[in-house]
Amino acid sequence: MADAMHGADHHGDGETRRDFLMMTTAAMGAVAVGAAVWPLIDSLNPAADALAVSSVEVDLDPIAEGQAITIMWRGTPVFIRHRTAKEIEEATSVALGDLPDPQADSDRVKKAEWLVLVGVCTHLGCIPLGQKVTDKKGDYDGWFCPCHGSHYDSSGRIRKGPAPNNLPVPPYDFVADTLIKIG
Repeated sequence: MADAMHGADHHGDGETRRDFLMMTTAAMGAVAVGAAVWPLIDSLNPAADALAVSSVEVDLDPIAEGQAITIMWRGTPVFIRHRTAKEIEEATSVALGDLPDPQADSDRVKKAEWLVLVGVCTHLGCIPLGQKVTDKKGDYDGWFCPCHGSHYDSSGRIRKGPAPNNLPVPPYDFVADTLIKIG
């Protein structure tokens, strides 16, 4: 009877109304925290426009032998060159011991006539020349970075200059004979 006078509401299992209110308040607080934190966590996911450009398909059919194109992938230029027999011969005949960053041409291509490279100089991030017919291609018939004088060969390997590494090969696969998917 003393409990009834003090407003305590005992149940047969020893719980009080205060216990029920505390548990309900804690549960509602957890839901509120989850509702407030979820938008923050969701904002860390890549945006839809970034996901849309995470991979790109390129039709190689219109690219003539000896021609090169530049496409953008993830905000970065990618060089695609339809190499001539002479360019392939030049790239495959180089002794690996002569290269600052030794890598066989066959390790850089999936089909000998198609070269796919990230078009960013590995020295300071410039865009090398060599994609246009009128561009200076350097001493090795590939690409030339005029900023500091790096020369790349017809396989995108560094041959002369301050660049420490070859032009990187992005992840790509042939989806069909003349269709590649980068990324």
